[in-house]
Amino acid sequence: MVAPPDNDVLFARTLRHSHRGSPALLGVSVGVREGEILAVVGPRGSGKTTLLRCLSGQLVPDQGEVWFNGAPVHTQPAAARDHLRRERFGWVGSEPQLLPELTAWENAALPLLMRGVRSRAARAQAQEWLDRLDIGAAARKHPARLLQSERQRVAVARALVATPAVVFADDPAAPLHRADRAQVLRTLTSAARSHGMTVVLAGTDPDTARYADRTLALRDGRTESATAVQDRETPDPAPANA
Repeated sequence: MVAPPDNDVLFARTLRHSHRGSPALLGVSVGVREGEILAVVGPRGSGKTTLLRCLSGQLVPDQGEVWFNGAPVHTQPAAARDHLRRERFGWVGSEPQLLPELTAWENAALPLLMRGVRSRAARAQAQEWLDRLDIGAAARKHPARLLQSERQRVAVARALVATPAVVFADDPAAPLHRADRAQVLRTLTSAARSHGMTVVLAGTDPDTARYADRTLALRDGRTESATAVQDRETPDPAPANA
C-alpha cells in the first residue's frame, strides 16, 4: 500500500464494489481535504451511497483502499471501524432513522451519550443544535409527533452534535420540500465550516453543488468528472445563530 497525500483527511483509491453481483463502484478514486465540503452528485444508482459507505467504513470495498488521517480503514477489523464511526464520523441519510422511544433531544444527543457524556451536558449540546435547525421547541417530543421535515432536522443535529471530523450526508434533504431542503443544507454546511468539519455531501439534485467547495460527479459507478466549483452560485447567508 502507498500512503495517500498528506493534505487529504480522507482518501480512496480505485474503489470497486458490487452488490449481489451488480457493480456499484468501478474504480472510483477521491481525496478530501480537511475542512472541505465535497459534493458527490449523480442520478439514483450511480454509486453515491456505496461510495459514502465505503469511505465511512460501513462497507469494505471488494478492491481498493480507504484512508483516514493517513491510516488505512479498509484493513481494519469491524470493531475498529465501528469505533472510528462512533468517535470520528457523523452520518445522516435520506431517512432519519430515529429511535421512536426517545425524544428529539435524546435522539440528537445519542452520539454524546454513547461516548459517556453526562446527560445534562449532552442535552445542552443537543438543544443548541436543535435550535440552530429551528426544531428546538420540539426537543421533548417523540418522533411520532414530529413532521417528516422535523424528524430529518433532528437527524442532522444528531450527525453534528459531537463535532465529528467528517460528516457523511447521503442525500439528507431528499424527503424535504424545497424551502426546508435549502435551510437544512445551508445549516449543515455553514455549521460544518464554522467548526472545521469535513463534509461528504451526496445528492441527486445538481443544485447540491452550490453548497460545496468541489464536486465529484458519478454515473454508473464511475467518476464522470471532478471539478472545482469556482463560479457556483453563492449560498444564501446562514442564519445568525448557525
